[in-house]
Amino acid sequence: MQSNLVDFIQVLRTHEVRISPAETLDAMEVARRLGYANRTLLRDGLAMTLAKTPEEEVIFLHCFDRFFQQDLSNFSVPEAPPASEAEPGSSPELDAAAQAAQFSAAQVAALQLAAENNATLQSLLQTPLMQNLLGNDRTELTLAMNQAAERVGLQEIQMFTQKGQFTRRILDAMGEEQIRNAVIALEQDESPALPVLQRYRDTLREQVRDYVEREYLLHAEGKNRQFMDEILSKTRLNNIEHLYLHKVHELIRKMAKKLASRHSRRRKLLKRGRLDMAKTLRKGIPHDGVMFNTYWRQVKKEKPQILAVCDVSGSVAAYAKFLLLFLYSLQDILPKVRSFAFSSHLGEVSAYFADHPVEKAIELVNWKYGGATDYGNSLLDFANLALDDINSNTTVIILGDARNNNGDPKLDIMQSIYQRARQVIWLNPEARRAWGSGDSEMLRYQSACHFSAECNNLKQLERIVDQLLKSSR
Repeated sequence: MQSNLVDFIQVLRTHEVRISPAETLDAMEVARRLGYANRTLLRDGLAMTLAKTPEEEVIFLHCFDRFFQQDLSNFSVPEAPPASEAEPGSSPELDAAAQAAQFSAAQVAALQLAAENNATLQSLLQTPLMQNLLGNDRTELTLAMNQAAERVGLQEIQMFTQKGQFTRRILDAMGEEQIRNAVIALEQDESPALPVLQRYRDTLREQVRDYVEREYLLHAEGKNRQFMDEILSKTRLNNIEHLYLHKVHELIRKMAKKLASRHSRRRKLLKRGRLDMAKTLRKGIPHDGVMFNTYWRQVKKEKPQILAVCDVSGSVAAYAKFLLLFLYSLQDILPKVRSFAFSSHLGEVSAYFADHPVEKAIELVNWKYGGATDYGNSLLDFANLALDDINSNTTVIILGDARNNNGDPKLDIMQSIYQRARQVIWLNPEARRAWGSGDSEMLRYQSACHFSAECNNLKQLERIVDQLLKSSR
């Protein structure tokens, strides 16, 4: 059961329930103390240990019911005998049960008769698998199916294309090959018992297929989502089809939430504000309760300032959209985000994000500032708008391909920004080998940057923002 509990916790993790190794040990201790006899008690105990939010509790209960499903598979043959007229005064339910028993006994008798002249069938009838099928021993057959699934590693299933492979592996592990050999032998003998054995074989296969389908929905649902997220995070942002944009937005929010939990604000205690009475009393215990020192709840939050300057011309508009979406998803950590957009002219667009949802604001920015690119003129506009606001607590992030259509790059303005800012970060969606080719001024701008990097997918963007947050603490 400990192994099953670990597998269950892994399923919860694939469904985005956060569970640490320490919480896994706590869950094992809870299961040891509560035992496994009372399903409801065990479920409630594990829920209090592993689910930390109402959303996680819903996921936990859903996964628990599916993982520890108690239903037994039904291996009885699908065909039933034709209904006969019931005797007067008899119960229809009893008549149906008696007819089913007679039908089952007739099938067993047919197989035993055929086995007298067929050594392969005779050997098959002696196997535990066939005996359980003939007796419809649902407990033993379900247990055998679960054990076979564990041996072949069914919990590792990830893709729907693997369902057929795992179905065949489980059947082989249960000994279904002997049934196939017996079917072939009866076909060669043209035995009348052939349809009977085929029905048992087909019933076994159907139940195993259903079992694999249930396990796939349980184990692969979360893994497929993780796999899709991994693919999208490594795909160039301008290649992502519109169909997947909502998934990308969810992925960005997920990444931002992870970074937000990793990077907390630096706080400095002050000697004024609201008295922290609990801490003051606790610190006074060694002095017989005399409160020599007082402690206060008020904190000072040091907020870095970020200026995001984004090229929204046609070649890089998609990248700017996702950078802005990422930054504005981190407002709890980086509340001082000022945004600027440019192509031939530059303007501050922070008000768009204050007045509209992020997605709508980005659409308005692209509509107003899209067009041909002029980095020199845009840097001049930026200097007039924000150069005096840049100080040692400011990080300037520039997103663009640095292709200036052979215009004046205004490198002196970039040098001024470099000297004033804490750091200047340039994110270029083009491959590094293309920097400096054609009308690209990237190699010249690079000399006025603290850090420059190729950035054209979410994985790279997450890594760069993570480093930005570390340096801003």
